[in-house]
Amino acid sequence: MIGLHEAFAPSYARARVKFLEAAAIAGMAIRSYDHPLKGREGETLAMDVALDGPADAENLLIVSSACHGVEGFCGSGVQVFAAHDAAWREQARRAGVAVLYVHALNPHGFSHLRRVTHENVDLNRNFQDFSRPLPDNPAYGELHELLLPAQWPPTPENEHTLQAWIAGRGMPAFQVAVTQGQYQRPDGLFFGGQGPTWSNRTLREVLRSYGRRCRRLAWIDLHTGLGPSGVGERIFACRDDAQALARTRAWWGGGGQTPITSIYDGSSTSAKLTGMMWCAAYEECPQAEYTGIALEYGTVPVPEVVNALRGDHWLYLHPGADAGRQAAIRQRMLDAFYTDTDAWRRQIVAQARQALSQAVDGLAGMASSGG
Repeated sequence: MIGLHEAFAPSYARARVKFLEAAAIAGMAIRSYDHPLKGREGETLAMDVALDGPADAENLLIVSSACHGVEGFCGSGVQVFAAHDAAWREQARRAGVAVLYVHALNPHGFSHLRRVTHENVDLNRNFQDFSRPLPDNPAYGELHELLLPAQWPPTPENEHTLQAWIAGRGMPAFQVAVTQGQYQRPDGLFFGGQGPTWSNRTLREVLRSYGRRCRRLAWIDLHTGLGPSGVGERIFACRDDAQALARTRAWWGGGGQTPITSIYDGSSTSAKLTGMMWCAAYEECPQAEYTGIALEYGTVPVPEVVNALRGDHWLYLHPGADAGRQAAIRQRMLDAFYTDTDAWRRQIVAQARQALSQAVDGLAGMASSGG
């Protein structure tokens, strides 16, 4: 077991070193998928994969980080802590569960303190069938110019107009309009892309390489930015299927003590999204019974998260901004998605350890019952 400060890192480059060292010390099989671009510090970027257990295990648990790059500071810390946790690793081994750690699904965003990929795409909106017409989000079109004004910080007039829209439609409608995903504005917020990103294609290769032999597949995808500070919401991350929901509640619901929320019934802090990443589990591992959650840790209130994202996208459109403004925008992004305190990190790790243990018990229980 290691301490909190040893598991969490202040940069993508350090987080990657910590993860690779932890996996190597644990004797895991490691494979790296190099990104075509370099990081903010000129470092190599990669989606790193470490398998703890046999490649032909019938029960496979995926633990992934940095789907939304800057959220990787949290997710990477959880992965590093788990890789050093001998008791947890022994539990998985005894249960016959192999664990696949996917570190930095979006390494470019992680390194550059952005939520999106180098294509300016929200990876968790990018898993669409691009041969078919893409979803329309007309409400986002109404807001685009207000969200990304010509100057930053926004003028009082801009803020007044935006607040008037929210007052007229309501904050829930605003969150849906902004965050559910849009496919018409490549320079905008929550853009889902017009084709598969590098991270999309690479993750699919990982799933084909490691997930085609299992019979039961579980997935915990680590996120930050929604909900009360330090609280890990367990969001149902499967198709709208009653049996999958029942399994998810049985595994992670703690006998009903911990709610499993869903985008399908409106109980989640997340809006109902399109093009979600976990859809690839069904497509690339069709032989496996799939059960998954997004573990979403709260940081700051949603309006502050949205404003941090607005500033980040403004900077993307204005790369010549002065150094002081750039630094302030990046710091605001980091603060919106990672709370740099031991108290917050302690909450994160405790809830993650519980969710990991429950996933193993769930997979093992299904195996023993022949489910």
